[in-house]
Amino acid sequence: MRIVVAIVAGYLLGSIPFALLLTRSRGVDLRVAGSRNVGAANVLRTTGVMPAVAVMLLDAAKGAAAILAARLLTDNLTVVMTAGLAAIVGHVYPAWLGFRGGKGVAASAGVFVMLAPLATAIAALVFVLTIFVTRFISAGSIAGALALAIATLAGNAPGPVIAGAIAAALLVMHRHRDNVSRLLAGTERRIGLRL
Repeated sequence: MRIVVAIVAGYLLGSIPFALLLTRSRGVDLRVAGSRNVGAANVLRTTGVMPAVAVMLLDAAKGAAAILAARLLTDNLTVVMTAGLAAIVGHVYPAWLGFRGGKGVAASAGVFVMLAPLATAIAALVFVLTIFVTRFISAGSIAGALALAIATLAGNAPGPVIAGAIAAALLVMHRHRDNVSRLLAGTERRIGLRL
């Protein structure tokens, strides 16, 4: 029963749509504005830097909260990792938004900062440097997700954490497939551009 509660709690925490809630108070509905994605990058594009930073922090916090909640219920690392993945899935596919949520980057950061802090720091550095060089948030997100998976593997993290990092990276890349197409076509929007 505790396993089920941990995983369900992870999903519910992850599915809190902070981006939508924060921008709605400013008169913006992310589902019809900008890229129509309910995530921090679209908040940056439509609402500005400070709201985007707030959303990133809140999305990371809900990933971390899912891990904390799971640890209160069990010492089983596989279950804790599964609850973390459930939070990421909840962020990406929230039931109350028609399963159309964000892309999982900040939520993943919150999950893995609790389980593999050094690997997460490396991934964050890769994320920032890639954005600085390319000016594409999507490129930074993909590079950061790949770096997280590689860093957990290279750092000999526990098996469930490595598997979780790989799963999270695959999900993040899947959610960025349209961005990859635009990057290849030369039509992806650079950071700082608004619609």
